[in-house]
Amino acid sequence: MASIAFGRASDSFSIASIKAYIAEFISTFIFIFAGVGSAIAYNKLSSDAALDPPGLVAIAVGHALALFVTVSIAANISGGHVNPAVTFGLAVGGQITILTGIFYWIAQLLGAAVGALLIKFATGSPAPTHSVAAGLGAFEGVVFEIIITFGLVYTVYATAVDPKKGSIGTVAPIAIGFIVGANILAAGPFSGGSMNPARSFGPALVSGDFSGHWVYWIGPLVGGGLAGVVYTYVFLQQEHAPLESEF
Repeated sequence: MASIAFGRASDSFSIASIKAYIAEFISTFIFIFAGVGSAIAYNKLSSDAALDPPGLVAIAVGHALALFVTVSIAANISGGHVNPAVTFGLAVGGQITILTGIFYWIAQLLGAAVGALLIKFATGSPAPTHSVAAGLGAFEGVVFEIIITFGLVYTVYATAVDPKKGSIGTVAPIAIGFIVGANILAAGPFSGGSMNPARSFGPALVSGDFSGHWVYWIGPLVGGGLAGVVYTYVFLQQEHAPLESEF
């Protein structure tokens, strides 16, 4: 069974690893630009800037499609994490070393910042930040983010990591995109449905508004870590190659 490993610098600075970081940067950049852009576009086309049912559906579909594509294009290079919570969940399950995971985080956060900055520049509109809905406290927001991120990372393990997945691995990006879209529909009106610290970080950095931002780190990391522990120690019975080589 895989175990948590810190890793060696020689592995984390290999040519393959550097290509993986670049792939994570590009995929996260594309995901943030498209995902945040879907929210900005809906607000521009709608007379009501508040989130309404059609807007929620549009944003969920936008994020699902963007994640499906960005996971697909990075899958054979970096594993297509596109999310620090996914990277963390995979590190907890021994699918990626901690050291390499740290560089994945850096690439993802840089990609998110560039994506949010460019969508703001291109549209002239501020990138909307995640926040907990009125009437709910930060604790409820964290709980929402734990649950939906658990579902996301559990899906990643089941469809992309588990060596018993068989042919289902070929549809892993679709399943991952679908669970993100479904979770946004379920949690969007309450916690914002982030599941992704980078998705929340980019707009927060560009807008300079980090109020309540910790919710979108604690919730996703706890949820992703729990999924990694549960799937690894309950369902995985043998060691196998890291996610980078399993798509």
